Amino acid sequence: MDFNAIIKRAIGIITKPNEEWKTIKDESATISDLFMKYAIILAAIPAIAGFLGWTVFGRSYMGFAIRMPVGRSLMWAIFTYAFSLISVYILALIIDALAPTFGAQKDMIKSLKIAVYSATATWVAGILYIIPALAFLAMIAGFYSLYLLFTGIKSLKETPKDKEVGYFIAIIVAQIVLGVVVGMIVASIAFGSARAWM
Repeated sequence: MDFNAIIKRAIGIITKPNEEWKTIKDESATISDLFMKYAIILAAIPAIAGFLGWTVFGRSYMGFAIRMPVGRSLMWAIFTYAFSLISVYILALIIDALAPTFGAQKDMIKSLKIAVYSATATWVAGILYIIPALAFLAMIAGFYSLYLLFTGIKSLKETPKDKEVGYFIAIIVAQIVLGVVVGMIVASIAFGSARAWM
């Protein structure tokens, strides 16, 4: 596993997305490459940080630090990690399935590239979960992933200009529904309550 390549790609996609997408577009890749050489590493950041945040540091309420039991935090981390990877693949399926409707190129590898690499900002920002009180900043920073998603669609899917925004909105709606469902499943399994993740 080439960690230098992972770091270089993460920095590139976050700081120079338009240039990085051009490089990504021409790269040969397989589903295995995209997951094993990139996604499985970065997707672990929010899961590990969240686990440490809730078990070691906890959250402060009226001067008291509230920590989660190790077992529950570990279960949350495992399911968050697993569903993060599953969600990326499902998002790629959605991107590819919607492509013909908006005159875009149907290509599963390119769709998966968009789903995986656009998640970079969310995964990197997940380091903030190590301090639970700052978790909301991670979610705000994660919105940058939406911009990455949009630029990825423009660069890789060859969508007609007049349909780019519609395609993007359709994907976002699907992504929101997917995120809510996954969040509720993870919370229900790990904590026994769909409210626990909020």
